[in-house]
Amino acid sequence: MSCCFTPAHPSAAEIEPAAHYRRRRGNMAEAPPPGDRRFLIFFDFDETLVDETSDDMVVQAAPGGVLPGWLKDTYRPSRYNEYMQRVLAYLAEQGVTEPTIRSIVEQIPACPGIPALLRFLQSRPPRDFEVVCVSDANTFFIESWLTRAGFRPLFLRVFSNPAQFDRDGQLQMRPFHSHDCQRCPSNMCKAVVVREYIARRVRERGGRPYQRVFYVGDGANDFCPSLTLSPRDIAFPRRDFPMHRLIQEMAEAQPGKFRASVVSWASGEDVINTLRKVVEERG
Repeated sequence: MSCCFTPAHPSAAEIEPAAHYRRRRGNMAEAPPPGDRRFLIFFDFDETLVDETSDDMVVQAAPGGVLPGWLKDTYRPSRYNEYMQRVLAYLAEQGVTEPTIRSIVEQIPACPGIPALLRFLQSRPPRDFEVVCVSDANTFFIESWLTRAGFRPLFLRVFSNPAQFDRDGQLQMRPFHSHDCQRCPSNMCKAVVVREYIARRVRERGGRPYQRVFYVGDGANDFCPSLTLSPRDIAFPRRDFPMHRLIQEMAEAQPGKFRASVVSWASGEDVINTLRKVVEERG
């Protein structure tokens, strides 16, 4: 697999960290990112943090709660991002407003045990976990949900397709980047995001690696970044979802090729149990 990384709009696609991390004082330089975190944990959004696909939920705002057939017929494999841009344009034409879309997103239920998992991460000493979201949803949906749920300050970075409302009231979404990965949709390869982020953060940490990296996901596009993990790291695929099945298929077809440890989850409590053991054994 060959990948290249070309951020489309870094300032929009890479949402900046919460106020406790970045501090502006006049024209003084920004505070450097924390370099003392022992562990790095990545989360997907759709069907990982939230128990639905946010794009599907927003379709409820369409007249009658469904999209017209002609619009559905424009979908093409690996071009879902472009399809959603057309869906958002259609919703705007139908008079669907920003408050309506925000309200729908804010009310998406969390996956079982995920609030408990995020509270667990919040409760740990600051030096334990650096938390990042990497998702093929969009920044508006993720920011809206995390803020309403009260978990936005936990996430140091949110990587997703940049989205914001224009002056005409339409939610405009753009692809996150371009890449050469054959496994992933054209607008985002999460493996590229994960590799680039870890490499940059290790440089910022003076060459110090994280003790362990964790990846929590569910979908086929979460399988690709899980392949970047090392034997000391842990992949957390949602049980019986595409990421889990792909890992199992690789383990059967090519034993030993998938390097990370695998802990499947049906609830965030499953992840908590493993993380608690890790932090306790490391002190």
